[in-house]
Amino acid sequence: MRLRVKEVNLSAGHVLIAILSKEDAKHLDVNANDRIDINGTKVIVNVSSKGVSKGTIGLFEESLKTLKLKPNEFVNVKTSAKPRGIEYIEKKLRGKKLEKEEIERIIQEVVKNELNEAEIAYFISGCYTRGMSDEEIIYLTNAMVKSGKILNTKNKKVLDKHCVGGVPGNRTSMIIAPIVAAAGFVMPKTSTRSITSPSGTADTMETLADVSLTKEKIEKVIKKTNACLVWGGALDLANADQPIIRVERFLMLDIQPILLSSILSKKKSVNAQYVIVDIPIGKTAKIKSKRTANVLKRRFIKIGKLLGMKIKVVITDGSQPVGNGIGPVLEAIDVLNVLRGDGPKDLMDKSIFLATELLDLAGVKHARSKVLNILNSGKAYEKMKEIIKAQGKNVHRLKVGKYFKIIQASKSGIISEIDNERLSKLARILGSPEDKGAGIYLSVKKGYKVKKQQPIFTMYAESKKKLEFALEELDERYPMKIV
Repeated sequence: MRLRVKEVNLSAGHVLIAILSKEDAKHLDVNANDRIDINGTKVIVNVSSKGVSKGTIGLFEESLKTLKLKPNEFVNVKTSAKPRGIEYIEKKLRGKKLEKEEIERIIQEVVKNELNEAEIAYFISGCYTRGMSDEEIIYLTNAMVKSGKILNTKNKKVLDKHCVGGVPGNRTSMIIAPIVAAAGFVMPKTSTRSITSPSGTADTMETLADVSLTKEKIEKVIKKTNACLVWGGALDLANADQPIIRVERFLMLDIQPILLSSILSKKKSVNAQYVIVDIPIGKTAKIKSKRTANVLKRRFIKIGKLLGMKIKVVITDGSQPVGNGIGPVLEAIDVLNVLRGDGPKDLMDKSIFLATELLDLAGVKHARSKVLNILNSGKAYEKMKEIIKAQGKNVHRLKVGKYFKIIQASKSGIISEIDNERLSKLARILGSPEDKGAGIYLSVKKGYKVKKQQPIFTMYAESKKKLEFALEELDERYPMKIV
């Protein structure tokens, strides 16, 4: 069937969607969520009784761009079978083990946008309810790696680091990368932007430098400086990771097989040989118990070994934020201060510990002494400046939001508890991470003695209204407990 293209000024959120009139849908014998073939590409069908007339086909923004079509062009449309991956998703939902080729087919169809978000959600649900064997996780990881490009690191020794998240602040990667680079190793650190936290490593680094680099640009940065700190979403590395994680976050599920595959595929894509994985645990962290952390630890090490990576997992304290700043600019200030030899002690100590563990894993003798020398001599700070310059320095100053409120202790006592989740929510209400200068700066940590009306944290916002919303939230859910 030959149909005329009509532009639909809507975004479908990465999925290829077309709208047919009821008459044309009946002629093609397709229903909503069936597939049609437009010039050789599978597209998901929606059927409308108005808005799209007979003889036309409405295409969402993503479909127009992907198919390289313009309004009023004519296209050949025919029915298409459902993606084969749906059959394998149903197999997983029935509790059956998936074969290598079946997982690869699902991932191929995710990358080509042939599966809609509901179908991806069924795949994730199957992995959650039925679990995945180590073999299946390896198949999934390798399929994700194959879905994108591999970074060319010129056969150098590549080190990497990852934190499973759940703790505000904790910007150790931005300190470890320049230390590792100054030690003569390669560390191509690709990170996500924030999804539910006040800032991701990429959001914080973006206050200092460009993080949306191409694969070719990253290879030039690494050749020049030994390291990079970039946003993984701008790359063609492990392409399937982003759509799967996006749906997983929407479902509000942290699924161990998906977590393992997501992290390890990104490490494999940059040719990492030595990887340190940080698992913070705490009542209000992502990982709540040591038992869960130990299960995850064993699987990381085992699967990493089968993938050709040497992995060390460290279980750390996730009972409170690491560093004082929560939010892109505030976290960047903490990082730069640590690299200058100052800054929050907990952030400095944790960064030194993780950098030492990583260099030790790579076979460096007297690793701690080397890390301390690089940090104390200013070499790490100079290396960070090199990385920022190579990536493209951000011309904006590190400026916090102009609207602020100093929060004081309601009584004298000891800070006995800090709620990570409530602090994160508060920082997001203030506008972080979209508003780079928004967030929270902590003046106290757990165990600190405070007096009544002593400042305990400051809230920053770039809009007066957002500060007012945050103060309303603060009245309902206070993030610190004083006893």
